[in-house]
Amino acid sequence: MILARSACFWLEKLGSAASEWEDAAACHDGDPATGVAPRYVVVDGATEAYDAIRWVAHLVGSFVADTGPDLTPDGLRAWFEQVQRLWVAGAPARFATVIEEHKFHTQGSFATFLGCRLTGLDGPRARWEAAALGDTVLFHVRAGRLLTHFPPIDVDDFGLSPDGIGTRPEALGPMLRALELASGEVRAGDVLFIATDALAQWLLLEADRDEASLWAALAGLDHDAAFAAIVADQRAAGRMRNDDVTLLRVRLATAEPGALVVCL
Repeated sequence: MILARSACFWLEKLGSAASEWEDAAACHDGDPATGVAPRYVVVDGATEAYDAIRWVAHLVGSFVADTGPDLTPDGLRAWFEQVQRLWVAGAPARFATVIEEHKFHTQGSFATFLGCRLTGLDGPRARWEAAALGDTVLFHVRAGRLLTHFPPIDVDDFGLSPDGIGTRPEALGPMLRALELASGEVRAGDVLFIATDALAQWLLLEADRDEASLWAALAGLDHDAAFAAIVADQRAAGRMRNDDVTLLRVRLATAEPGALVVCL
């Protein structure tokens, strides 16, 4: 039996308040007793979109719920339609301004998306399955080496009008055409990292430079302050773009950790 244990670290862009963080993440490490599979999701809301913070919260909560989607084209199509319907149903009874109302109806909201689930952790064919739209990226690391990243985006491809989940019904067709699916075998000791665009781009650059040190440092993160210090240093050095950043880490092990660290 492989156990999944997750942790999430995040930091708003420099110059913003924590309440202005427009990424979102959610995790469910599963329940072996009931057969509920672990599920993880990270999304990155578009700053220029209408009410991106509410949209990303809506997406992650829906994805990890018991009614979350199957990671198949049909399952994700049904989920996309559901979250769009619920978004419209949750529109404010009265908008603060005419401009806000116009933006809701004509533009809507938008977010990149990476959703993942783990299957077969109680048998010999344990796997991750993932779906992606845009430039939020999953990294699969084993023994300090990057096995793969998904979607297979290059360093120079970040920030070029990424695909994502939009609230407008007419966006459904393009979303389904752009949707990417992948899977991979996992073992005890593996670590999965899911990162939003600015952080994901930096991870690819750093992995080329010194991946053993990079993955060891991220696997050992045990406090939000340590993550914030890494991000601040890399921003100051000009190696990481100033953007909201999120890192969701999933460790795969055969036993529970020996200690629990609580961040206050």
